[in-house]
Amino acid sequence: MKNVLVVEDEADIRELICHHLKKEGFRVLDVADAETAYAEVQKRLPDAIVLDLMLPGMQGLELCRILRSKDRTARVPILILTAKEEEIDKLIGFEMGADDYITKPFSPRELIARLRAVLRRAGEAPSPEQRPPYETDSLYLNFATYEVRTRNKPVDLSPIEFRLLRHLVTHPEIVFSRDQLLDSVWGRDTYVMPRTVDVHVQKLRSLIEEDPRNPKMILTVRGAGYKFQPNVK
Repeated sequence: MKNVLVVEDEADIRELICHHLKKEGFRVLDVADAETAYAEVQKRLPDAIVLDLMLPGMQGLELCRILRSKDRTARVPILILTAKEEEIDKLIGFEMGADDYITKPFSPRELIARLRAVLRRAGEAPSPEQRPPYETDSLYLNFATYEVRTRNKPVDLSPIEFRLLRHLVTHPEIVFSRDQLLDSVWGRDTYVMPRTVDVHVQKLRSLIEEDPRNPKMILTVRGAGYKFQPNVK
């Protein structure tokens, strides 16, 4: 049974979410603010978090950023739930490390489907016995331990950033369109915008490229998509 932490300050919405999660067999803990949520996460790590953005005190995006910055909580799936539906708000949420984004009013069935999707992706285990670490002078990527280093310096990636980098690294020189990357990395049952790929590629470049404005590893193929250039010194 998966443990889900619901962070929502509106009592009726929180109760609705919890009701449907429990009906689907989830074990649920619900809180009304980010500070309490953070304290609960320190006590027991949930399998996933449903997180409202507009909260009293600390905002949901700040909690998301903090959780992603800590090794212990960096890979906990986070599904953002909010009344904000502007594209920029969604992109900021993804840039802060959210795994998916759903706006109010929402369908409980869609919420459950998206939650199951992020849990399934988070549970995808790499196959270390089949693939040795990728290693060059510029980049080290351990598929079993999720360890990433660039020029011998450790790099902290969110789960979606690691999956995107893993997909590109394991398919060198192949050009992927945004839609292909969305299907392969985010999953066909996840509803995100193609521009989300651009945001995550830019974030990856800022973390692993020596000069993000002049990338050598993750290259843009004009009018087609992105590809990974291996063996960069």
